[in-house]
Amino acid sequence: MKLGMVFEGGANRTVFSCGVMDKFLEDNIMPDYYIGVSAGMAYGLSYLSGQKGRNLELMEKYMADKRYMGMRHLLNRKEHAYYNTKFVFEEVPNELLPLDYDALARFPGEIEAAVTNIHTGKAEYMEVPRGKEMRDLLIATCSLPILFQPVKIGRHYYLDGGLADSIPIRHALHQNNEKIVVILTRNPGYRKKSMTKGMAKLYRRAYGKYPEAVKTMIRRNYMYNKELELIEKLEHEGRIFVLRPLVPTVSRLEQDCDVLREFYEHGYHLMKRNYENLMRYLEK
Repeated sequence: MKLGMVFEGGANRTVFSCGVMDKFLEDNIMPDYYIGVSAGMAYGLSYLSGQKGRNLELMEKYMADKRYMGMRHLLNRKEHAYYNTKFVFEEVPNELLPLDYDALARFPGEIEAAVTNIHTGKAEYMEVPRGKEMRDLLIATCSLPILFQPVKIGRHYYLDGGLADSIPIRHALHQNNEKIVVILTRNPGYRKKSMTKGMAKLYRRAYGKYPEAVKTMIRRNYMYNKELELIEKLEHEGRIFVLRPLVPTVSRLEQDCDVLREFYEHGYHLMKRNYENLMRYLEK
């Protein structure tokens, strides 16, 4: 049986998913195929390398650290990104809280990250390197418009994968997965609202040279809601297993350690309560 997993992003809301991942590690539940979007990919690396608790430690140690993120980094002409990319994607995983690259290299499954091609406005799904060379791809999948600069990979520039494909369930269905587990970071029944005229104007001004990307940004709510409709249909038919938070979600930029830990614990305990349901799904 080939087991696929799809992890939605959501910046710091993804601490919910980190709790789920740590429960998976306790129960030795590992995928054959993993696709993550934005933070769903970045935090997924600790899971795939078997480092239980690393994501929570990262959030508790560094999320409120001024070196991690903030407007001063966005306004810095050299960085021009809300997150301090050198600190977040180099110093933390390579020195301060090392990611186990050797263990990640031993993971036998497939790992893909979703990114948005700024030239075409379409999603692309790239294999994640197992060493430090993953840096640019990780930054790209997390690069929210306005808050980050587009990232060059090969001949093209990319932004956050969530713009074109926030929850890549369709892509996962085409990877020959016999079972698929989807971890969301929004509550049941959530639907994304249309973009305001002001925000649409801002995107047109900032990315006027990339009209296809602008179209994708403006239509994101429509595509996101269609994905949710498909997920709900597949879940109802018993074809996929879905876990989503049942308490109010935290802000995507939440930095309060107590709030983040509480949301992490919710993910962990919710997965614990649903363990038997997951086993029944996997065994049928």
